[in-house]
Amino acid sequence: MTVVLVIGLVMTAITLSLAAQRVLFLWRLITSGQPAPDRIEGVTKRTGTAIKTELVEVLGQKKLLNWTIPGAAHLFVMYSFFILASVYLEAYGALFNSRFAIPLIGHWAILGFLQDFIAVMCFFGLVTFAIIRLKNSPEKLGRQSRFKGSHLGGAWLTLFMIVNVLWTMFLFRGAASAAGNLPYKNGAFVSIGLGNVFDGFSESTITALERVGLLLHIGVMLVFLIFVLNSKHLHIFLAPVNILFGRRPIALGAVKPLMIHGKPFDIETMEDLDEADFEHLGVGKVEDFSWKGLLDFSTCTECGRCQSQCPAWATEKPLNPKLLIMDLRDHALAKMPHTLAGEKERAGLSESEVAEAERPLIGDAESYGVIDPDVLWSCTNCGACVQQCPVDIEHVDHIIDMRRYQVLVESNFPPELNNIFKGLERKGNPWNMDPKGRMDWTKGLDFEVKQVGRDIDDLDSVEWLFWVGCAGAFEDRAKKTTQAVAELLNIAGVTFGVLGDGETCTGDPARRAGNEVVFAQLAMQNAETFKETKVKKVVSTCAHCFNTLKNEYAEFGVELEVVHHTQLLNRLVREGKLTPVAPTGGEVAGKTITYHDPCFLGRHNQVYEPPRELLSVIPGATFKEMPRTKEKSFCCGAGGARMWMEETIGSRINVNRTEEAIATGADQIAVGCPFCRVMLADGLTLKQSEGQARQEVEVLDVAQMLLASIKRDPAPASTKVTATESIAAATAVAVAEKPGDPTESRAEVVSPTPESQQAAGEELAAAPTAEPDVHTQQAEDETEASASMVDEGGPHEPKPDDKA
Repeated sequence: MTVVLVIGLVMTAITLSLAAQRVLFLWRLITSGQPAPDRIEGVTKRTGTAIKTELVEVLGQKKLLNWTIPGAAHLFVMYSFFILASVYLEAYGALFNSRFAIPLIGHWAILGFLQDFIAVMCFFGLVTFAIIRLKNSPEKLGRQSRFKGSHLGGAWLTLFMIVNVLWTMFLFRGAASAAGNLPYKNGAFVSIGLGNVFDGFSESTITALERVGLLLHIGVMLVFLIFVLNSKHLHIFLAPVNILFGRRPIALGAVKPLMIHGKPFDIETMEDLDEADFEHLGVGKVEDFSWKGLLDFSTCTECGRCQSQCPAWATEKPLNPKLLIMDLRDHALAKMPHTLAGEKERAGLSESEVAEAERPLIGDAESYGVIDPDVLWSCTNCGACVQQCPVDIEHVDHIIDMRRYQVLVESNFPPELNNIFKGLERKGNPWNMDPKGRMDWTKGLDFEVKQVGRDIDDLDSVEWLFWVGCAGAFEDRAKKTTQAVAELLNIAGVTFGVLGDGETCTGDPARRAGNEVVFAQLAMQNAETFKETKVKKVVSTCAHCFNTLKNEYAEFGVELEVVHHTQLLNRLVREGKLTPVAPTGGEVAGKTITYHDPCFLGRHNQVYEPPRELLSVIPGATFKEMPRTKEKSFCCGAGGARMWMEETIGSRINVNRTEEAIATGADQIAVGCPFCRVMLADGLTLKQSEGQARQEVEVLDVAQMLLASIKRDPAPASTKVTATESIAAATAVAVAEKPGDPTESRAEVVSPTPESQQAAGEELAAAPTAEPDVHTQQAEDETEASASMVDEGGPHEPKPDDKA
């Protein structure tokens, strides 16, 4: 027994010494990053939230269980580490005393049962993992395998090592049971059952099996410890820490502020920055990442959930969020000897270590860059990677930080962005349109839209500021959404005002493209306007504006209640202020609608149900979901300033999503964002031109669909509707306008009652002819507008308003 004790203690001492060296290296690596005091405050000032997050995401495995089968397998494997720690406590005790039992609980049958049960379930979990890896092998699936690029050998070795932990455990405990040394007389069903098998062996054989099993069990664990500390399975220890210091509630919505030496960037103090400080505008080398960033890289499990949801990777782009993090991790690890060494020590570094230290962080293959520029600029900021990551890695933040350095320091970015930067700086919109045209969308409306500074002094006299946005003011298709929302608010009796030419871009395209300076200028300008005009409640039709105003403007001293138009309209429908009308006999009923979740409304802000609830109350329509929906929705391709960049690599993201929408058989594709509308409409136009989509299919905003259902009105029976009259009918009011001031024409409009709807249906049923469905004419308008845009989803320029 003494020999066993000595061998066990020597193995442990050597292993712990090696482990301590590795832990120290990792500690120095991670803490060499830039300060991130906000992450510390996120824990110390919100301790309750931090504890809840650990319970839900770590112990509850919430994100992993979104994928049920692999999630359940991981749950059992993870809990085996926790529960089997008690077996290792018993094993080390057995080195000193073969009859050792954990004090107080060491003879409880329930503990023995849990130890054996979790070991068995862990084994089944390992079998599940093996099957999943074989079915999703990169050799079979290529790019479609979420394990492509992962360290497959290390993964299989891990499964092998855990199996060794299990069988050596049962060998040791079975022999101990046969020898009468197992602390549990019942409960430990596998160990006791195996002990019964060993009962026929001689006492010396059983003793030898017990001691060999004990040393093997301890030895396997020690080898596994060293392997874990030097592999991607380091996440076993780091995942709880990384989740603890993650952004809350999720690392989506707001972009992480640009930090300089641990303090948020402030444009007003730019002149006070030292020349060296300008080199820290973003991330230009791996040391510029914060310690949380380096912790992210070290925590990656290489599971590939992020890449399985990435729209760039799915359309043959070079961006793979998993490989991005792995490349940054490998570079950080390889460069650390140089980073941590002093000047004298660096002279003794190997050529490979020096070469790694000199690699540019962003650069193509010829310049030996760590991250290719095409990888960096392929990202749409959709957030699918962040949403899927089970260990809360913040891929989008790291991409934007690297973009910031490229734009602000290197002036190295896609040439198409030059135009939007100029437009944002000079005219306050990415299309470089004249700001005086921001009120053109109101032309043709039969009621007054109140503009701050012209009709009202401030927003105190109305309920809402209607944030029109650049697309809503300048892009023809988005103008129709703007008009529809304004009409609906007017019908519902909701008072609102607009800023008109006092409105400027929120800065979302600039910030997402990495131009933090332009973003800050625009945000400060808008924030000052909000303060002067007493803005408190904002409704926006643009998911990007909605996200920026809601989540990022607090940095500039304004607290706003910001809602998306689908949220407000859904509220008005529930309150009975807006009532959709059932289709009448002369209208085309039975349309099928599918809905595309905008990334910046859905994943970034978890607004999934209001648009769907609105679509579900439209009478005569059937709603059908696409396969990829809600948190797994596929991006339209316009986010991250990609709206204004050419898509020259692989297939088009917007076409991929459009094909999925068409495949549902829907007559109408509903959207809740002008960016999504442009991208999907362009994709639909392409598919229609190729004969792969029906000509009557159309892309419409949810608000347009709701308005059409509310304004249904049968035409006079004796009237033959001409094409010109059909166009006019698309915007006709639901009731006859009163003569006089057109600004008062909607004052007495009320929601249709069931009795009036029935009467209207009876009148139409007796009529020989009826006016065409509003959507039919809108489809013609939409197709006309779509055809005039740049085809196939390239940079999207607005065209002059169609006056026809």
